[in-house]
Amino acid sequence: MDILAAANQHLHYFGEKLVPMIGYCEPEIIKMTEETVEIKIPLTQATKNHLHSMYFGALAVGADAAGGFLAISKSEQMGKKISLAFKAVKAEFLARPEADVVFVCNDGKLIDQMLAETIETGLRVNQPVTITALCPSLHGDEPMAIFELTLSVKVVS
Repeated sequence: MDILAAANQHLHYFGEKLVPMIGYCEPEIIKMTEETVEIKIPLTQATKNHLHSMYFGALAVGADAAGGFLAISKSEQMGKKISLAFKAVKAEFLARPEADVVFVCNDGKLIDQMLAETIETGLRVNQPVTITALCPSLHGDEPMAIFELTLSVKVVS
């Protein structure tokens, strides 16, 4: 099984068993590198609002999944178990996403630093990560929304 397929299997399990709201939105990892993750949430009856654009809650789910998946994946690759949460959320909504939305987080290096710090100190580390929501089929690289989530990680003994 390739890395992307394994990552999607993990995300599907996480959404089915641990956070059903994530599973309800049917996210799919479409790109993953050491620095970047891109997760697509389809615009469906389940994820759209009364304006036929993606519902605020579905957008929050996508930002959550993109912001957290790199940390989970990286910690597992290191053989470390972490406690992960989000402590704060800021969002700027710029345009209505009226098709599938891709959530992009390019903070892999920052997450590496956070994991190294919590492993070294045993303390909780909090840093803001940025997630950009795009609607590439209609608007290319023009952001639909920009999220800043304060990611909080702590190594678990």
